[in-house]
Amino acid sequence: MKHPGKMIPEVFSNLTKPAVTVKYPYEKAKVPENFRGKISFNSKNCIGCKMCMRDCPAKAITIEKVGEEKVFRAKFELDNCIFCAQCVDSCPRKALSSTPEFELAQYEKAKLKVIQE
Repeated sequence: MKHPGKMIPEVFSNLTKPAVTVKYPYEKAKVPENFRGKISFNSKNCIGCKMCMRDCPAKAITIEKVGEEKVFRAKFELDNCIFCAQCVDSCPRKALSSTPEFELAQYEKAKLKVIQE
């Protein structure tokens, strides 16, 4: 350090400012409106085009037909998902949406495989 004295005014000015962080997990973090969290699937809007599967760069979503009717379910591999929301953008019927949920840590990898119908 050439001039350590230049740091002293910065240190003293920060002593009087309030903390920037929150006491997580006791206080929940506020997420912005356009936050890309866990993906939610609405099977009523899904037409089975599988555009979301094709556009997912992480190959973290699979759309399957359930039974003989035009009902579909989505399998999400949250351990592979990079939360880019490309699947949400590519869905023509808005069957997928991003939620503000970001607390997805699990002790078992199997719990990161989510099936939504």
